[in-house]
Amino acid sequence: MKKLALAVLVVVASIGVATAQDVLGAHNGYGRGCVMCHAPHSGSQGNGVSATQAAKDPQNGMYALWGQDLSPLFGQVFNFSGDGANTYQVTLPAAGTITSAHDANTVILFCLSCHDGVLTSVGMMKGTTVETLPIVGGNAPTLLGKAKPSAGGEYTNDHPVGGSAVVSCGGQYNWDCTGGGTVAIQMTGANSSQFIINNPGSFWNTGKVSGANQSLATFGTTVTAVTCTSCHNQHSMTVYSNNNGNYATMFFIKGQYTPLAGGNAVAQFCRNCHGGESNEMAGVKGVPTV
Repeated sequence: MKKLALAVLVVVASIGVATAQDVLGAHNGYGRGCVMCHAPHSGSQGNGVSATQAAKDPQNGMYALWGQDLSPLFGQVFNFSGDGANTYQVTLPAAGTITSAHDANTVILFCLSCHDGVLTSVGMMKGTTVETLPIVGGNAPTLLGKAKPSAGGEYTNDHPVGGSAVVSCGGQYNWDCTGGGTVAIQMTGANSSQFIINNPGSFWNTGKVSGANQSLATFGTTVTAVTCTSCHNQHSMTVYSNNNGNYATMFFIKGQYTPLAGGNAVAQFCRNCHGGESNEMAGVKGVPTV
């Protein structure tokens, strides 16, 4: 009987190993792991980039042990979101000018070194999300540059990032928060405070002063602008954690993101920044995140 019980435990454990998913999700690189992005030795050459190509980057691998080829993107200028008169322009760092892996333009450079898909090598990426789109089905593109509109540039159909993509306080479209510009945002207004109560999985729930005090990204002196990691946690595809606990998420979204027929968690995530479209700013204070 003991042998049978042990056998059952082994089978159950095996099933658990087979079905459990690492929080890295797609960034686990089909088992390749952290070295998909971070080469522990020799920079991009450690990930198979030729010595000739790697030599185009004088700081190859120096920041975040980045193991992707950055050289095709150095100095590139991209316009995000909209027509020529209403775009958010980003100029990526030139070769040899990176000063920090946490600089917001450098973050964009790092992300696009995998996700551009036109100027950069596709590598191990398949071009679409591992996760299927809930409710509507299908998969979303992960090679962003390939999805450009016929009348626009590579990123004119992508969410704005960069020093001009600033989250503000007050006015028609924003929260009744305080801060903005060079000052970190605090969600201390009556409506914004109610939002972080109704949405405990919000990224504003940091546990800092007044419940929230967030510097979204630093582009020079602008600390309330948006970069890729304002909305995404590249190290956790399935779980988002804040001072309230752990929340289910998808697509590396930095907050509770649980698409559900009749639910509002996806809308709530967008409302983290777009307060003017929230329940609370419309005078409806009692709608929880579901």
